[in-house]
Amino acid sequence: MPFSPFCTRPTARHAALALGTAAWLAAGVVQAQSATQRYPITPQQRDTAQQVAQAGVALSELAPNAPSSHTVQRGDTLWGISGLFLKSPWRWPELWGMNLQAIRNPHLIYPGQKLVLDTSSGRAILRFAQDGTGGVPTVKVSPRVRSESLADSAIPALSPQQIEPFLTEAIIADQDSLGDAPRIVAAQEGRVLLSRGDRAYARGLTGYGTQGTALSMDPGEPRAFRVFRNVTPLKDPTTGDVLGYEAKFLGRATLVRPEEMRETPGSGGKSTLELVPATIDIVQTKEEIRAGDRLLPEPPRAFRNYVPTAAPADVNGQVVSVYGNAVTYAGQSQVVVINRGTEHGLQPGHVLAVLLNSTKVTDTTDKQRVQIQLPGERNGLMMVFRTFERVSYALVLEIADGVTVGARVISPNPSP
Repeated sequence: MPFSPFCTRPTARHAALALGTAAWLAAGVVQAQSATQRYPITPQQRDTAQQVAQAGVALSELAPNAPSSHTVQRGDTLWGISGLFLKSPWRWPELWGMNLQAIRNPHLIYPGQKLVLDTSSGRAILRFAQDGTGGVPTVKVSPRVRSESLADSAIPALSPQQIEPFLTEAIIADQDSLGDAPRIVAAQEGRVLLSRGDRAYARGLTGYGTQGTALSMDPGEPRAFRVFRNVTPLKDPTTGDVLGYEAKFLGRATLVRPEEMRETPGSGGKSTLELVPATIDIVQTKEEIRAGDRLLPEPPRAFRNYVPTAAPADVNGQVVSVYGNAVTYAGQSQVVVINRGTEHGLQPGHVLAVLLNSTKVTDTTDKQRVQIQLPGERNGLMMVFRTFERVSYALVLEIADGVTVGARVISPNPSP
């Protein structure tokens, strides 16, 4: 089991102290493997870091008010720390490259470590404070042991609370796949609207069991479900093409009893077919649930860490919609849908610049009063966190004015 000897924070120093027993050594190996899977480093990011590590970063690339040092705190993110030292937070591999030897994995930077900016050579180099412990505070250890995961204490790229709610809520489907999903058919006592704690009934079959798949409690069959409402088309703001269908997340339900078809004895020795729907309990509601809403199996929980990096230079898209009911403008930490996805080369972690919508104005200094097109100026930044074939969900990280449908999004590297 991963562990940290009686202390206030798990550190690499504490892990080293654990090597006194074979059991703890084995636990450390398991933890290291878990951390590697949860916090991947791409070859491109490692190559960038290695290049920068050889010479440091040009002083012109530092943020105007870059501090001389920063002590990592709980709640810090790689995006935030990168923004302290660099003009462009998505260029975190360069920040990592400043101290490649000490920071072998940027996802394994822990609270309490102190980062120091050294510019004495004319180039920027980031180091851990040299206090005899590699920047990690010394903590007195007692024989008592408390189990705690090292990987869970490493600072993330972004605050996970901003993204996690959307990982299982947002879904792009086609009308047929959601239309074939099991559906809620009735509630207890004739209720119309369902909320948390209510019991309801659902079916996966249609008619007299001729089509569909019954809700089952056999081994390996799902028992936890997400509840969705009918899909809404997502249309390209320019062409009007349907890019996909967004299913509206309503809540979660648990299967209590399976769906079945019973034969009951009837008059004259004839049996009667009796349809018995599955029983479900509503365990979470974001909005009230009703008959006709669909059930999709709860996906397995995945450990995700998003590595901010600039989107490909040729990406040029638009905002399709703002996530949420009756939302017109998206502000910071809100989610939008864009009309670019995996077929355009987008991946989770790609950072995009948001542009203000360009407008036409009359040139009053020209006697002919011609119409001129003003360029779209940069309005902020967003990061893609979930991709589908033709659309993606992105989190607004920084914004000056509200993001509207139709706003252009491009790679943050080229000048808009």
